[in-house]
Amino acid sequence: MRASLKRRIIEICDRKISQKGAGVGLSFYAFFANRNDDPELLMEAAEWWIRTHRLDHFEKAAKIRSMVADMPE
Repeated sequence: MRASLKRRIIEICDRKISQKGAGVGLSFYAFFANRNDDPELLMEAAEWWIRTHRLDHFEKAAKIRSMVADMPE
């Protein structure tokens, strides 16, 4: 996963957790604007979420943040 996507995921997870609490869920679409302005990045996130980790559509933000933060550089 590219560093810019990793930073974006952590930032958005942190923001959602601070706004709505530790139990807040999100999907990988939460990391993107409503319009698809970077299809390669969207597909990279989808690949990581769906194929690599077989995550449900909605997962706890804290879980996703932890998974991404623990990834090697």
